[in-house]
Amino acid sequence: MPVRIRRLSACDSCFETELAELLAQPEEQQDGIESQVRSILMEVRQRGDVALLEMTQRWDRLHLASAQDLEIPAAQWLEAMESLSEAGLAALQCAAERIRSYHQHQLLQSWRVEEPKGGWLGQQVTALDRVGIYVPGGKASYPSSVLMNAIPARVAGVGEVVMVVPTPEGVINPWVLAAAHLAGVDRVFRVGGAQAVAALAYGTATIPAVDKIVGPGNIYVATAKRQVFGKVGIDMIAGPSEILVYADASAPADWLAMDLFSQAEHDEQAQSILISSDRGVLDRVERAMLSLLPGMQRRAIIQASVKARAALIYVPDEAAALQIINRIAPEHLQLACANPDALLPKIRHAGAIFLGIHTPEALGDYCAGPNHVLPTSGTARFSSPLGVYDFQKRSSLIALGPVIAGELAQQASLLARAEGLEAHARSAEYRMVATDDS
Repeated sequence: MPVRIRRLSACDSCFETELAELLAQPEEQQDGIESQVRSILMEVRQRGDVALLEMTQRWDRLHLASAQDLEIPAAQWLEAMESLSEAGLAALQCAAERIRSYHQHQLLQSWRVEEPKGGWLGQQVTALDRVGIYVPGGKASYPSSVLMNAIPARVAGVGEVVMVVPTPEGVINPWVLAAAHLAGVDRVFRVGGAQAVAALAYGTATIPAVDKIVGPGNIYVATAKRQVFGKVGIDMIAGPSEILVYADASAPADWLAMDLFSQAEHDEQAQSILISSDRGVLDRVERAMLSLLPGMQRRAIIQASVKARAALIYVPDEAAALQIINRIAPEHLQLACANPDALLPKIRHAGAIFLGIHTPEALGDYCAGPNHVLPTSGTARFSSPLGVYDFQKRSSLIALGPVIAGELAQQASLLARAEGLEAHARSAEYRMVATDDS
């Protein structure tokens, strides 16, 4: 039975309701997960490596003789690199170089400005001491995620980058280890799930505690990151992957169909949406999707995703398209049209924007350069892609001379007393006296 692809029209009176239903987040089976994760975190916090070894045997079906075996030695990383084909290694190196080059432009710099009456104000930028990167294993392995998470940390100047990755039954993708070497990871541990997040957050005798945890994972990993936030920093809580494509007749239908499939194949809850003011484009893309689907390697996942969460949306004009784009605030926005640059100033909310028919989102996932860790589920309204700035922090600097200190003390005294904070006021007033004495 052919899959049915949902069709919507912005001209219909019920469009807003239908769009809201389309964008509604799928309900996760949260029952018991919060408490289960909380229990795992407590076990690791209290029992450390012993708990990690037990959980690795239970869930990854991997018996390790000692806690030392949790760490994957650097020699194994080099073996993994040597096992790749020459072309494969060159592709990883190309991606790493482009990602590093792009992120070097994001470096924040310390600064200071002089006070005319003595002293100065400024900002000091420093990198985090240690960062933990979670990399999925098992069903899917993502060397690209290693590069996207580790390289910005290295560019930022992070002192140590620690990676955790599950290795079910001891199996690990050599591409992941090769990527770790190229990205400048310092240590790799074979542990996954909520227990890996706990180890990074609290530390064990073997795995050092970190300052921030980044990287994608399943619902257990996401729940664990949410629960340890505050003890450590986290990047974001990501939802299912999504793409919104705005297209005109200049884009080949089979290209657009495959661009939509590139998100749908991630998982059954991924979302792929195409909008156009040309009904013919929507018709041609729908035919292309139905034609290409039977030959896809991940057909079952794509079909489930398309059936549950995909849509082809007709809009009457460009203004309506832009309104929907900003309403959805997509993780990936692909402008597959003749003049995408003209639209750019009118787009306020999107994680990453891909301009033109020769810029598919798939290139951004791997080797274009910008980060592929992006805000999902409409959070691009208030958050940004992962970058160097996520691994740097800022300290405010204040150095005042006696003249400006005395002048500001008068204002601070009034404001402090208005708030009923006498000690604040008197602390400021001492500087007024010191100034008068001088």
